[in-house]
Amino acid sequence: MKYIFSLILLGGLSGGSVPAKADIPTVAHVDLQKYLGKWYEVASIPQSFQKQCVGNSTAEYSWAENELIRVLNSCDTAKGTRSVAEGRARVEDPASNAKLKVTFVKLIDWVFALGGKYWILDLAPDYSYALVGEPRLKYAWVLSRSPQVGVDLYRTAEQKLRSLGYDTCTVLTSVQTGGTRERRPLCEVVKETP
Repeated sequence: MKYIFSLILLGGLSGGSVPAKADIPTVAHVDLQKYLGKWYEVASIPQSFQKQCVGNSTAEYSWAENELIRVLNSCDTAKGTRSVAEGRARVEDPASNAKLKVTFVKLIDWVFALGGKYWILDLAPDYSYALVGEPRLKYAWVLSRSPQVGVDLYRTAEQKLRSLGYDTCTVLTSVQTGGTRERRPLCEVVKETP
């Protein structure tokens, strides 16, 4: 069964009363070729469009038509199936490549007017870790190249999220085979000793 990331994905048409933080900083530059590939979601703010996901959430990025990036999100469901959604991303800030727009809506072509912001807020020099969010602080994803991460990575993400104004107790660890086995608030996980 496919899960379609709703129009509120990445802030698209989300409305609401939370004002955008115009000054939320992204990383200075992203080498998109290095950013492509498979990422494991190791923590996130739970979203309604992911409610069927019980574990092993991943995002895979590859080049697509017209200089767009193919986005393939997938996760395990309680029914034992793999749920998959395909979309496209385009660069919104060519100077840094850190601000993208993503849509999962396709009519004749991909409808970016119904997409949302995908801002890369933190990135490891070796591209082993990434933190994705948007100016309204309504969502965040902590991504890793490996499903298994240590407390140090969670601390790095939690510190960065907190410095941007996120409530890190709303960010929960993600269940991954070979990694974390339960969803727990990031603000609690970082208090553990390695």
